[in-house]
Amino acid sequence: MTLAAEPFLSEQLAARERLDTVDVAGAPTAVFTYEPVSRPGTPPSADAPTVLAVHGFRGTHHGLLRIVDALPDVRFVMPDLPGFGASGVLAGEHSIDGYVRWLAFLADGLALGRDTVLLGHSFGSIVAAHFMARHPGRFERLVLVNPISAPALEGPQAVLSRLAEFYYWGAAALPSRPGTALLRSRAVVRLMSEAMAKTHDAGLRAFVHGQHREHFSEFAARSSLLESFRASISHDAAEVADQLHLPVLLVAGERDEIAALPDVRRFHARLADSRLTVVPGVGHLIHYETPGPAAAAIADFISERTA
Repeated sequence: MTLAAEPFLSEQLAARERLDTVDVAGAPTAVFTYEPVSRPGTPPSADAPTVLAVHGFRGTHHGLLRIVDALPDVRFVMPDLPGFGASGVLAGEHSIDGYVRWLAFLADGLALGRDTVLLGHSFGSIVAAHFMARHPGRFERLVLVNPISAPALEGPQAVLSRLAEFYYWGAAALPSRPGTALLRSRAVVRLMSEAMAKTHDAGLRAFVHGQHREHFSEFAARSSLLESFRASISHDAAEVADQLHLPVLLVAGERDEIAALPDVRRFHARLADSRLTVVPGVGHLIHYETPGPAAAAIADFISERTA
């Protein structure tokens, strides 16, 4: 499988992209499909592997584009989660149960086959893991990038989680306009971005901060954001480890404070069939800072299926 070079974002992404808006259980869902790169005059390969990718909390599909860029032979189907980006809100609560139900309707509505690879990043890892626990056999393989592998309010990340909890609860206590303004505060978004970024490359660091500034506040409503935040700190991917009986790839950051490496290793040890790739020098932003090693691990994992 060919791996692309790593500009921050390549020009070929626009040519690969197709946007569809579909009604999924009452939620207008923006689905961005990136077809594999084909030779001039030939259509995209129908045999190309397909990855259904679920992004993280407060993000949109944009956050995963560098991994898409690095895998030009793969078809990516990437919805914006309900409540984020170009998607509408769920009819019910934005809980793990709500997102799992939505994902089931989405996968069936798009007629995604069992050979589709399900990928989740950060909060998306919780949604993806719980989906596979409740729908065993629906997909053959699972990829979790920066997987949330322990309760957010316990362990080394508890202090960061408590600070985030204080911020979101404070925003909820304020009247609507100032509360929403606090949630969309550029200063707070920049502080979050600075805390997560580990790269010393000035250009890449500026790109990361720009992406967060542009997309981190693309949430539909304060209420749906707060529900999603509660879901993000109330569950983790590892709590369903014993129910995951399919091949799982974990891609972890060596310096990740949010999905700490010792927790990911314990998750890995509990899984029936798993591989662990640790990317050195990076934290919770593998998808932005080190997409190459992540893409290489994903390519190898997908290739196992066809070997």
